[in-house]
Amino acid sequence: MGALIRAHRLRIGLTQRELADLSTISVRAIRDLEQGKARRPRTETVRLMADALRLGPRARTALEAAAQQGRAGAHGLAEPPAPPTALHAVVGREAEIAVLTGELGSGAERLVHVVGLTGAGKTRLVLEVADRLHATGMPVLWHTFQGASTDHLGPDEGPWSARVAAAASALAPTAPGGPVAGDGGGDPMVGLAELLGERPALLVLDGVPAGAPRFERLTGLLRSCPGLRLLVTSDQPWRIPGERIFLLSPLEVPAEDPAEDATEDAVANADQDTDQDTDRLAAPASVRVFLAHLRRVRPEFVPGPVDLRHAARVCRGLDGHPGALAAAASWLVVCDLPTLCHSLDADPTALLDHLGGGEGAEDFRRALRLRLDRLPEDASALLGALCAGPAGCFELADITALTGRSLPECGRMLRELLLAGAVRATHEGGGSRFRVLGLVRAVCRGRAVTAARA
Repeated sequence: MGALIRAHRLRIGLTQRELADLSTISVRAIRDLEQGKARRPRTETVRLMADALRLGPRARTALEAAAQQGRAGAHGLAEPPAPPTALHAVVGREAEIAVLTGELGSGAERLVHVVGLTGAGKTRLVLEVADRLHATGMPVLWHTFQGASTDHLGPDEGPWSARVAAAASALAPTAPGGPVAGDGGGDPMVGLAELLGERPALLVLDGVPAGAPRFERLTGLLRSCPGLRLLVTSDQPWRIPGERIFLLSPLEVPAEDPAEDATEDAVANADQDTDQDTDRLAAPASVRVFLAHLRRVRPEFVPGPVDLRHAARVCRGLDGHPGALAAAASWLVVCDLPTLCHSLDADPTALLDHLGGGEGAEDFRRALRLRLDRLPEDASALLGALCAGPAGCFELADITALTGRSLPECGRMLRELLLAGAVRATHEGGGSRFRVLGLVRAVCRGRAVTAARA
């Protein structure tokens, strides 16, 4: 492409400065194109260049073809890079997967931020979305921040990996001020923009640290790469313009009578379940996830009707939280289901840490307390008042009656509790009802007891 531009420019007797004036493209950009330093020009750049050079139809087509060839072959992106490989099946998230895949695949949303409690399954959800988009031919660039869950096989390595890591670090809240060197030096945003060009692509930032991103770098990257979509996971939203906040709630839990919702036949093959089978199984997703974890520690276990009732109690007591279910199941190496149920009935936070522990094991209780500590003062006060009252569902009107504050104020406080994962919403029959998670109530009770003793 650079050779074609230079040949056409010399043919009509233009200097690089004169061509720059005619095309409104900088002299440096023209020089980089002719020398082959820039091999992924935007479509608009190619059009302006062809107009300034007064190319005929055949010459214009040849220039556009050369530019397209450069975009396809530069930096090894002829074959789209793939996301990491998941190690476990995803269960009970088909609706969420379908929504995110549709929004990102169509480009209707370009910045989607998946938030939820630690261990809610954000990474596993995003892995499935990324895998489905990659199956359509979309390149997937993946970066996992330090401290995030790595329950998967790493992404493809390639010449783009250093640039993706440098750009992710420059975007993160903890990025230092000033330019950050990427692959080959220079601003990593420029390097990533050169890598992607205008093609549709997905950049996943998994486990982003708390805090707002480098907004000027983020918006600059989205402008430079019009086909780029960002999919982010973290514990709390960025709260910036253009951000689509996607709240990931815990899994569906059984009704009070588990015999009506789970049968022995429905859960016998829960560990072999796939997302395509979800709709045909009668057991709620939380029960299937819990039994799958149980079989990993006790492969010989075959659940009977009483066992299923105990499993349903565990799932209700832990609010269907995937991370909490996995931790609780790990304790069945040293106890049985009735003992586990009794312990969780007494204190649902007692067995939230995985029995195996080990380096990097998450302290769920600590993470939950930290999450509640970050609540705004008015939302924290509302949560305390809700936990002091009887358990059960409530509506927005109940909050206005409880607090005496206006409907908009109560709505904003309730939204903060939803984003923090402290409250779960149900939308049935056209109405919206809410419930404080049992785990959150237990933590609040513990705090109240500690404060009373102090």
